[in-house]
Amino acid sequence: MARLLPLLVIAVWIYFWYRNRKGAAARPEREKATTPSPARLSKEAAALGLLPQDRQDAERLLHDPQIDGAREAAERGAWEPAAEAMTAIGKDWERRTALVIALAQVAADEDAWLTAWEAARPGDPGAAAVRARSTVFLAWELRGASTADRTSAEQFEGFHRVLLRAREDITRAVELNPEDPSPLVSDLWAGLGLGYPHAYVHELWAEIAGRAPFHYEAHYSALQYWCAKWRGSEELAREFADKAASGAPAGTLLPALRLVAHFEHLDRPFNGKHYRTPEVTAMVDALLADLPAVRPDHPRLPEARHLLAFFLVKQKRHAEALEQFRLVDGCVGSIPWSYFENPAEKYCDYRERAVQSAR
Repeated sequence: MARLLPLLVIAVWIYFWYRNRKGAAARPEREKATTPSPARLSKEAAALGLLPQDRQDAERLLHDPQIDGAREAAERGAWEPAAEAMTAIGKDWERRTALVIALAQVAADEDAWLTAWEAARPGDPGAAAVRARSTVFLAWELRGASTADRTSAEQFEGFHRVLLRAREDITRAVELNPEDPSPLVSDLWAGLGLGYPHAYVHELWAEIAGRAPFHYEAHYSALQYWCAKWRGSEELAREFADKAASGAPAGTLLPALRLVAHFEHLDRPFNGKHYRTPEVTAMVDALLADLPAVRPDHPRLPEARHLLAFFLVKQKRHAEALEQFRLVDGCVGSIPWSYFENPAEKYCDYRERAVQSAR
């Protein structure tokens, strides 16, 4: 037995080496980074006023004084600025939903300030909308970000239990403000986890569209449901994106949905050939044409620019890509970068390609 022990150790080592090699082969291809170190920039990037990697905020999509002020106050435990911002935004549903999401992210970690808001103003529809979305966020935190096979039964139990509670919060928020689409957008994200049937989501979408037919955040959320990785398929996702983009007036950002649907269904997102077809070039050009009509304070405008910058680099349209990079530099909490292990590094890698090639 003692003589067999070294052989057994070697056999176990070979097994795990082979398994790791096999797993590595199955992962998406990786690109060679061309970015300078986080502490410095290339001379060309610095001359353009671009920020180094360690000054890129990977948690935020943009700096918005109104939304940031309310969120930072909530982080300090004060609810009044959040309530004031909600009143000031009023029926601007796009910005209201963005504010709800920002505040709900804070409440999912610490909700004492939200509880105080609810106690001070019982029945406040803004507080109810934030509560509904924060419960959805909490459920997803309980589940974790791992794949299903690496998620425990206890995590799934907590996930589904809290999502069911979120549905009660969503119902209450809708009742308090039937015009506001943001609680129904939260319901779409609950549906990803609870597995809402297609027929229910079609009904839910009709309710959302009746309130805000060109609401970008709602469309983005519904598109996620229709993606193959959740409850739909590539065909259903592309069909949804095409229908939304083709029927939208200028300035809605809805042409960006086609790029999102395309990116979501690439097995190897780095392969340039997937971005240079006439079809994808037309998608990019359609979104570029939409940008001049988009309101400057649209909360998802930076995300559209990030998508464009990524696609334009892939299409070797570096001068156009650099124009987009210069408009969003500093906040990289957006797709496509958020889908990578180090968003700031990946962003700076692509930005540097645009800087060097645009010269």
